[in-house]
Amino acid sequence: MITVAGCGRMGGPMLAALRVAGFDANGFDVRPVDQAGVTDDLASLYDETEILITVVRDITETDAVLFDDQCFASAPCLKTIIISSTLSPRYVRALRDRVPPHITLIDAPMSGAQIAAQEARLSFMLGGAKADLDAAQPLFDAMGAHFHRMGNFGSGMQAKVLNNLLAASNTAMTRLVLDWADAAGLDERKLLNLIHTSSGQNWFASGFDSIEFARDGLAADNTIGILVKDVQSALDAAPEGADLSLPQMVQTQIGQLTPRK
Repeated sequence: MITVAGCGRMGGPMLAALRVAGFDANGFDVRPVDQAGVTDDLASLYDETEILITVVRDITETDAVLFDDQCFASAPCLKTIIISSTLSPRYVRALRDRVPPHITLIDAPMSGAQIAAQEARLSFMLGGAKADLDAAQPLFDAMGAHFHRMGNFGSGMQAKVLNNLLAASNTAMTRLVLDWADAAGLDERKLLNLIHTSSGQNWFASGFDSIEFARDGLAADNTIGILVKDVQSALDAAPEGADLSLPQMVQTQIGQLTPRK
């Protein structure tokens, strides 16, 4: 049995895609979730889980799923853990020394926002041994459309935090540009259409109408808040001696976003 831990904006659609594809998949979330196959009773999944996909919010929640009393790292049938949350690459690589050696570890963070998860066209950044990734590929095929094998375990997460640093930069600057356009009396839709076909083109601006968090301000439980966390994960994995001023500025800008009408 496959268990998806964390059935929110991303994990919920990922679980649904696995079930549609015919996999024996269930979900766990600490909150009550109104979705087929999802429970808040971890014990009911513990004995039968063979593959665990974690899509929880952060390191604290990942530790809780893996290592708290009767949690999955010691589950009797567990063979594979797939880390799909966006976390510090340093933390992810260190899991190899904390998880029993008979359990395969794959890092598979994803990109595309909720809309891509709902349409099963996520982009996965994969880290792990080739044989392990080959064995798990049918799962990724069910949930995604683009697969980037980046190297050994931990490489997928390193690539993801760098990708998300760019996404955060695009988010911060696009929102600033739209605010300045408002002040200048420019029409938002006309400007976004211009950006889409011009040198300022970026994922956030081009997907502004479909990205669920495009108009959000910062909140602890939303995607803007997650972007702040993701930039911190990138900073945690920065090369020694790197200039952190620009990423830190992006993080500050994201953290100051207010809702856009």
